[in-house]
Amino acid sequence: MVMSVVDYGIFMLDPGGHVSTWNAGAERIKGYRATDIIGKHFSVFYPAEDIDARKPHLELEAALADGRLEDEGWRIRKDGSRFWANVVITALFDETGELRGFGKVTRDMTERRAAEQALTERRRLFTHLVRAQELERRRIAWDVHDDSLQAMVAVGMRLQLLADRAGEPLADELSQLDASVREAVDRLRTLTFRLQPPGIDRHGLIESLAQHLDDVVFSGWGLTPILEHDLVKEPAPETAITIFRIVQEALLNVRKHARARVVRVTVSTEGRGLLIRVIDDGTGHQAITHKAGENFGLIEMRERAETAGGWWTLRSEPGTGSTVEFWIPDLPATALDEPLPGAPTAGPDSFREPS
Repeated sequence: MVMSVVDYGIFMLDPGGHVSTWNAGAERIKGYRATDIIGKHFSVFYPAEDIDARKPHLELEAALADGRLEDEGWRIRKDGSRFWANVVITALFDETGELRGFGKVTRDMTERRAAEQALTERRRLFTHLVRAQELERRRIAWDVHDDSLQAMVAVGMRLQLLADRAGEPLADELSQLDASVREAVDRLRTLTFRLQPPGIDRHGLIESLAQHLDDVVFSGWGLTPILEHDLVKEPAPETAITIFRIVQEALLNVRKHARARVVRVTVSTEGRGLLIRVIDDGTGHQAITHKAGENFGLIEMRERAETAGGWWTLRSEPGTGSTVEFWIPDLPATALDEPLPGAPTAGPDSFREPS
């Protein structure tokens, strides 16, 4: 059986580290036939830098001292190419306690290592993308609040002053203009509220969602929100921000299209990620009857989920409400996981949406 195994290199070393047996898996992984390698020292499998550092000898000493050694690192095939190997060396003794040699099992982990590196790179790119998006949203929110919004407020104050001084019919027209300006100011405040980062790096995903449902959905829109979750640990910051933004957009669609009374948000762990549903009891989104390319909100939600390596769907039928469902992988944490860089703000209440 050992000689026929092809997925693992399984062979014996004598007490000095010379190859004494060779199986089909070792030939496939390392490229040597049994006649080529038996009798040679196993250090031929190691890169020159490891040989200079006496790594093969140190590994045998460690296996002898501890009974077993496991290691991962680069190894060399017969043709000189490198592969990433997982190696287990076990010291073997006879009934008298005398060392008879070592058993060595080698697995070719090159594909796994490449997949891990690809995942790390995707994680890095995703992290930079989310941070760039959030910083740009902060910048836009700040510019709107500090420039456009203040200018509109000043215009409104000027219109009020002119309306008080002017006689009819100018006073009535100026009052109407003032009302339009006030409406525009409210819309700008709502925009800056939506653009500002949700503070997930400080409060976490569930607390941020709960606050948004209470402050916006309940107090601002008059809907009854329900939040359910089974999370036992906080997802990575970029994962949490992506989930929050998709839920935020889904809730906005409920307000615009659903004519709902109750909206339920569920967050659960599924596989190596999080499954989120936003369910309303409304009449069904009218937007679902249009082509996907005609609704920017739907496109944004789907692209956010797919950029994170997940998926997104919308189910909606007239009279039965709608369900936005999406899954986001919670990618492994890396050294890049840190709070989003700070940005100037105009105070804690500056960007709150007016009720």
